[in-house]
Amino acid sequence: MNEAAWSGAKETWKALKDSERPVIYLGVASCGRAAGALAVKGAIQSQLKSRSIDARIVDVGCIGPCFMEPLVYIQLPGGPPVVYANVTVAEASRLVDEVIDGGAHITERAIGVLADAPMWGLPRFFDHPMLAPQVRLVLRNCGLIDPTSIEHYLAMDGYLGLKNALAKTPEQVIEEVAASGLRGRGGAGFSTGMKWKLCRDAPGDVKYLICNADEGNPGTFVNRTLLEGDPHAVLEGMVIAAYAIGASLGFIYIRHEYPLVREYIHKATLDMRRIGLLGDNIMDSGFDFDIQIRTGALAFVCGEETALMASVMGHRGMPKPRPPFPATSGLWGKPTNINNTETMGTVPLVLRMGGASYAKYGIKGSSGTKTFSLGGKVRNTGCIEVPMGTPLRNIVFDIGGGVAKGKSFKAVQTGGPSGGCVPSSLIDTGVDYEKLTNLGAIMGSGGLIVMDEDTCMVDMARYFLSFTQDESCGKCVPCRIGTKRMLEILERITQGEGDVDDILRLEGLCETINKGSLCGLGQTAPNPILTTLRYFRNEYDAHIIEKRCPARTCKALMRFEILAEKCTGCDDCRGICAPGAISGEPGIPHAIDQSKCTKCGVCQDVCPPKNSAVARMDNVDREADQ
Repeated sequence: MNEAAWSGAKETWKALKDSERPVIYLGVASCGRAAGALAVKGAIQSQLKSRSIDARIVDVGCIGPCFMEPLVYIQLPGGPPVVYANVTVAEASRLVDEVIDGGAHITERAIGVLADAPMWGLPRFFDHPMLAPQVRLVLRNCGLIDPTSIEHYLAMDGYLGLKNALAKTPEQVIEEVAASGLRGRGGAGFSTGMKWKLCRDAPGDVKYLICNADEGNPGTFVNRTLLEGDPHAVLEGMVIAAYAIGASLGFIYIRHEYPLVREYIHKATLDMRRIGLLGDNIMDSGFDFDIQIRTGALAFVCGEETALMASVMGHRGMPKPRPPFPATSGLWGKPTNINNTETMGTVPLVLRMGGASYAKYGIKGSSGTKTFSLGGKVRNTGCIEVPMGTPLRNIVFDIGGGVAKGKSFKAVQTGGPSGGCVPSSLIDTGVDYEKLTNLGAIMGSGGLIVMDEDTCMVDMARYFLSFTQDESCGKCVPCRIGTKRMLEILERITQGEGDVDDILRLEGLCETINKGSLCGLGQTAPNPILTTLRYFRNEYDAHIIEKRCPARTCKALMRFEILAEKCTGCDDCRGICAPGAISGEPGIPHAIDQSKCTKCGVCQDVCPPKNSAVARMDNVDREADQ
């Protein structure tokens, strides 16, 4: 690896941007594929072939706004790429016909240009309301380069961070990372520089490095977005970290459900070895290091570091008590450093721009940026990146576009199943480690789920408890039994069978599980319950005392009735309802058999507005129904 590699890569990149033939960039990350990107790609390829058009297709990752997928950027000779969103297979022929073959963009269909200034009456794509407020550091290349091309990454100054690191001593590298204020992006928020120093200072000649890419939180996909869009950034961070702590072997532990990530990482490591960025004597520095890929064990608990290490070594992923901590005794009893994917992906940037410059982003104590998976009841869904300290209001309403379908905002869940619910009254809270912790939530790995007025907070707590209870490894009693008992109580409450003492039982179980569980999964499992009890106690009381779900979500606490005085017997409801649930001849008022009613509400939806004969009852006399 030498200067010629960078200059050659930049020439290759320039040739792509100055191409005299059309270039089509296709977002084919998992989100794009789920939206039909591969079918769109096939349609474009077929059209190009049938018309004998000489054009190049470049696969890229997700640029962030997943709700716009499939995304297609078309670059005509002499111009910048123009972005087309939500492209269908049917539209592929029109794009080939009018744009690629015809040589003119469909401006009324395009949504922006990937250029420094507006062109052809189109705005810059990065001025889109979802993208404009963001600060893209770790995601800077995602959606813009081919993730399978090491040349594309080099053209973006890739591996210059590693070059800068190898020009320093390991101790100086650690000092640079410490000066940046970078904290672990996996959730705990521990100082990355301090973590590296502890491992570096641990006695022993053999040390190991692990990148935790086992992203298992429901609704979280920030690590997948980064790895599918810019895998070399993470791998470069791993090499820098290995040099800093003195490791000669590293492992990247990839979630089993991420086959595309494994494919990209495998290709990337082969390319790195080919040009001397992995293996012996990296960049002629005398430093030797290699990376092996490990596939996740389909267990959420393997995100916990001691369980993860057991899985890497080929054992069942079960947590162990600490101390000893991995920094002193990890893989095979040797000092081991474990960092999250986003942390690793940020490290090269720190070494390129300098720790002090990176620390200017964010706020004191929580420097830099953080990526979030923005989902739930919000208009603009996708992967975003904002400076630490950004208020939740800006994320939900400016970047997310507000709550979908005109509903009112109710709460936002941060940190996944181990996190907590932040109510609308605290929407101006900034996202940093300490503030979220003070609210009973956590930063987590980056899940951010928006909830609207139709979300039942008791049912939301039940949902997350069902996940953590199912994923408990069962090793320690507080987690194994405690989460089960809490889930049973929540299920009773949502079924209308709770009593006033259930609140005290939940609070007591939360304290016991938090203090007595072996690992972080059990210790944080009560968070969704604690925060919903803290901020939405009125909903628990409504379920328990009034036998009513304020959000009108819990089916056991509602029933549908047909008002005989309004029903004309049009038969619309019976034709779409569950078999036998609605009886009555045409022209005669119908009736609902409550024992067969699934409470789907379709009968109310199809009942003609002039009749409105179906009523939903939200305070059910359960004994009468039975």
